[in-house]
Amino acid sequence: MNIANLVAIIASFSWMLVIGIIALAVLRASRGEPLKSAPILVTSTIVLALLLNVISAGLVFVQPQERGVVITVGGGGVRDDALQPGLRWVIPYAENVVPYSISRQTYTMSSLSTEGAIVGDDSVQARTSDGQIIFVDASVIFAVDPTKVVDLHVGWQNTYVDGLIRPQARGIIRDEVSAFGVEEVYSTQRGTLTNRVSENLAEVLAQEGFILIDFVLRNISFSEEYAASVEQKQIAEQQAQQAFFVVEQRSQEAEQARQIAKGQADAVAIKAQGDAEAVLIAASAAAEARLVQATAEAQALELLSDAVENNPDVLTLEYIQKLGPNINVMLLPSDNPFLFPLPELGAPASEGTAPVTALPAAPATESTEGESSTP
Repeated sequence: MNIANLVAIIASFSWMLVIGIIALAVLRASRGEPLKSAPILVTSTIVLALLLNVISAGLVFVQPQERGVVITVGGGGVRDDALQPGLRWVIPYAENVVPYSISRQTYTMSSLSTEGAIVGDDSVQARTSDGQIIFVDASVIFAVDPTKVVDLHVGWQNTYVDGLIRPQARGIIRDEVSAFGVEEVYSTQRGTLTNRVSENLAEVLAQEGFILIDFVLRNISFSEEYAASVEQKQIAEQQAQQAFFVVEQRSQEAEQARQIAKGQADAVAIKAQGDAEAVLIAASAAAEARLVQATAEAQALELLSDAVENNPDVLTLEYIQKLGPNINVMLLPSDNPFLFPLPELGAPASEGTAPVTALPAAPATESTEGESSTP
């Protein structure tokens, strides 16, 4: 309870006190026991009551969330400046204070009767640029500008909600919706629509002494016919998207199979290449070994040729060594000569006949068996 209200209560009780004193004086006078101090007591009580009432009429306590517009008998009927929060004094009975809240206020327009400021469907019906009708639910959050409370009182007093906020918001929403197509309103351009309504509404309200805190685009709905067509379109788009996903999945599976086949083919090619390289390496090694062997044989033949040229008997010795491993013992009669086929040095043998050289028969040697033995 503030001081102004307390003084007003005391002033009210003071009048009750005046009435009580008057009643007591009349009662005592009717009993023949007049109250000698009744006139002075009644007069002083009346004066006190009048004083308290005058003080009560002049004291005004302005709440922190309020500003007070002073209505006066002079100066154009209103003070230029509003009263600030706290205990204030005005001219009793000559000035009156009208409080205005500067707290945030919300005005909601909704199709649901339980949400809007007006009972029933209070949504904004608007038409898009392509001729479709939509229904917009919105809320306007605003506050009174503390520096323009006096102008607000002069211009609107307490009719600003129905006279300014509601019609301006609905009109600006309709104007801005008409600049967009129906699909843009509920999809790609919804944020742009909200921003444009906020900017225009804030400018209009600022000129009238209000501050726009926020504009909330709560919901956008359509006529039943258009809603049904939108639903069918969405179903068709979802089916097309699903078909696209199926095609994409099949494409990925085919690509995966192609990659697997390519990997297998690459593996076969790599293996074949490895085998071919192994064959080439083996062939190269064999050729190199044969070349080394041929070189060694050529060198051996060259050495042998030099040896034969320098000593012809080397060829005979080589021939005998070639035959030696195949002949271990030869038994011949003591009176028969034996022959060894030896190549003639310096003259080729006749065709079909191997050259031979006669060796003289060794003298026979008697043995215990009557046979000769020649090693």
